[in-house]
Amino acid sequence: MLSEIKKIDLQEKLYSIEANNPFEDLSYLRAMEQSNSASEKSGWIPEHLGEIKNKQLISFLPLYKKFNSYGEFIFDHQWANALNRAGRNYYPKLLTAIPFTPCEGDRILGKDEKSKFNLIDAAIKKMETEEIESWHILFPNESGKAILREKNFIERYNYRFTWKNENFTNFDSFLSIFTSRQRATIRKERKSISKLGIKFICKKHNEITEEDWNLFYIFYQKTYFERAQNPYLNKEFFKLINAVNQLVKPVIFFAEIAGEPIGASLCFEGEDTLYGRHWGATSKVKNLHFECCYYQGIEYCITNNLKFFDPGVQGEHKIRRGFQPHLSSSFHFFLKEDFGQAVGEFCKSERTQIENYIEACKSYTPFNNDYRIK
Repeated sequence: MLSEIKKIDLQEKLYSIEANNPFEDLSYLRAMEQSNSASEKSGWIPEHLGEIKNKQLISFLPLYKKFNSYGEFIFDHQWANALNRAGRNYYPKLLTAIPFTPCEGDRILGKDEKSKFNLIDAAIKKMETEEIESWHILFPNESGKAILREKNFIERYNYRFTWKNENFTNFDSFLSIFTSRQRATIRKERKSISKLGIKFICKKHNEITEEDWNLFYIFYQKTYFERAQNPYLNKEFFKLINAVNQLVKPVIFFAEIAGEPIGASLCFEGEDTLYGRHWGATSKVKNLHFECCYYQGIEYCITNNLKFFDPGVQGEHKIRRGFQPHLSSSFHFFLKEDFGQAVGEFCKSERTQIENYIEACKSYTPFNNDYRIK
């Protein structure tokens, strides 16, 4: 059956597998690669695998060969250093992920479990043929986790913060689950923005123009320049996304004072989840980040009956604003047993630390007891 699996060129005109979130749509990955945001030029060498029948992609494994760990959000530098000290090469490695996108979703896409197992077996065969030491699968969803556990991948635990819509009718309904002290704090933060005359304009996917993307990019790149970094995504990426807005469903929240844009945040809308991705501002305004990146997104979810809001990885400051912690995982396969065992022991020890951290976060959550995660 492995002969049916072949290397997939995203530039081919294929009917893609139905995606559960915007980042699994081939058009999103294609924009990454055509813009050279994620391509061999930037250290992401496409090696995707899949099965095609009648020009229909019936299984797909996003796969990149990498010579660094740039833009992954799961840090494995310790592992790389350890293997290099042993006189072996950690790079190149194989990576299954959505470039620069730490959002959970399907990572092994197929019509059934058998087709997904075939993809895994084909990737391992590739490792053996090319003598690649490791393969890493980042941010899989629950169904993906089950398959990878069955295939004995090493599971590495991490954490993330997400918001859940408990059938709130409006933002005040959401605030009612907080302790009175934190409820007052959030209202104070929001009021500080409105007192400055800052207003927000929400542009949905069917309203966003190329001019909107050009404006957003000004804010987006400033976030990176302030850290003396180049942006992960270039302007061409957003231009290509504009052509597929209806497929990947971006949502932009623009902040304005007297009609003058001063900042913006970018989200993508999935089947039941809003995914927060990027933001930036040309003016330093206290609490603007909280309003633009969190509160506007929460209101959007309530208005549009979305169940979850995933604002991205890390950030303990999210807890005080209604986002609750839970475990997240990445999965890892090593060609040689000795290093795999060492990494497995490391991940077991690290898991205890992560679980303790999450428990500490739960005690910090400013909700009434009925709404705390048990």
